[in-house]
Amino acid sequence: MNRFGSELNKLVNRSLDRHVRLAVTGLSRAGKTAFITSLVNQLMHVSTNPRLPLFSAVREGYLLGAKRVPQVDMHVPKFGYEEGMNALLTSPPAWPSPTRDVSQIRLALRYKPQKGPLKLLQDTATLYLDIVDYPGEWLLDLPLLDMDFVAWSRQQAQVLKGKREELAHNWLAEGEQFDPLAPADEALIERISARFTEYLFKCKAEGGLHWVQPGRFVLPGELAGAPVIQFFPMVWFDKVTEQQLAEAGEDTNAGMLKSRYRYYQQHVVKAFYKEHFAKFDRQIILVDCLQPLNTGPESFNDMRQALDQLMQSFRYGRSSLLKRLFSPRIDKVLFAATKADHVTPEQHPNLVSLLQQLVNEAWQTASFEGIQMDCLSLSSIQATEPGFVDYQGRQVPALRGHTLSGEAKTLFPGDVPRRLPSDEFWQSSEFDFLNFRPLVAQSDEPLPHIRMDKALEYLLGDKLQ
Repeated sequence: MNRFGSELNKLVNRSLDRHVRLAVTGLSRAGKTAFITSLVNQLMHVSTNPRLPLFSAVREGYLLGAKRVPQVDMHVPKFGYEEGMNALLTSPPAWPSPTRDVSQIRLALRYKPQKGPLKLLQDTATLYLDIVDYPGEWLLDLPLLDMDFVAWSRQQAQVLKGKREELAHNWLAEGEQFDPLAPADEALIERISARFTEYLFKCKAEGGLHWVQPGRFVLPGELAGAPVIQFFPMVWFDKVTEQQLAEAGEDTNAGMLKSRYRYYQQHVVKAFYKEHFAKFDRQIILVDCLQPLNTGPESFNDMRQALDQLMQSFRYGRSSLLKRLFSPRIDKVLFAATKADHVTPEQHPNLVSLLQQLVNEAWQTASFEGIQMDCLSLSSIQATEPGFVDYQGRQVPALRGHTLSGEAKTLFPGDVPRRLPSDEFWQSSEFDFLNFRPLVAQSDEPLPHIRMDKALEYLLGDKLQ
């Protein structure tokens, strides 16, 4: 009888939803590695020292524990959890090194079922959680599947103004003598492609810009050095008409660019969506709203454009590109404004409101498609402590922490705009937030955080009942 019951339990366990693939993404410097390190750390402490009051499975005591187990997808690199914790536990603590490719980690969560068939058949059950980390820049490439090389070149030419045009100087100068209709010269194309890639890196590193295409050029992963990421848009339309470009043969420079672009579409962009994106169940998108507010209107508006491009990946309508190519199954998306501890607590509602403004259109579309979406602010790993200081006879909110260089600071970074910044904000704002190093952590305690429990409740709460 016991053997029969055990086999029945196994059959029920296999037939029910006992597995979740959680995708974690965000544009560079949004804090993906810190988020995953903290998420794993919080779950690993639920049986000994939980600090997750807003996570119902922990608050009500039916999440019993978590442990790491070997991942099923053995061709995907392992997420460096130990390396991240080692950095955080050093003296002084340091941020984990960012990941630059897809990585994965698997946890087994043991819990007491609260409803449904499992509650009748089993005292305990196991939910397997696969956490997949991938660069948000890769999602920026989805629109490329709807554009041929000529259309993409036209689009790239149109955005070459202001800061982008300045940063593109070396690439544009290198391409001045480029003849698109001359016989294909692979060495020349490789050299100009290198300048184009440098321009994309400068957009991110020097310009505070986020919208870069193709996304794999700045985070190539295993494709580094491959011909598939050695092409560039043909933006010199004084040299060639769009019709000539479209009709250029395979043996010309333009033909080689078109061929590599098509290969990139089919074997890099489409392959990523088929291999990974179509298999995700839940998605969290991390957004750093603060750095663009620091940098200025061009950087902030560029982030808006990048988010608009990124959110095309969550439009599953009948006529959408995703629906035509794949069958995504994501049913919940969480947008999280990171680094909430880098502004004072009374500014957190403004941070959430600003993020809601940024993703409003995608939110409406997602709701229509039956995808749940929410926004919150969080700090995966806390870096400051809030408090008050006396200023001209009154108490004002402030943050205390150590900068990356180790200098102790107490400051008020400024007011976060509740809505999309107006011209007046950019002209009069004194907003200026600093980057801080993590607070000191102990190996036997969960990492200090802000609202990681609320994120866990949204992403996993219904799966642990």
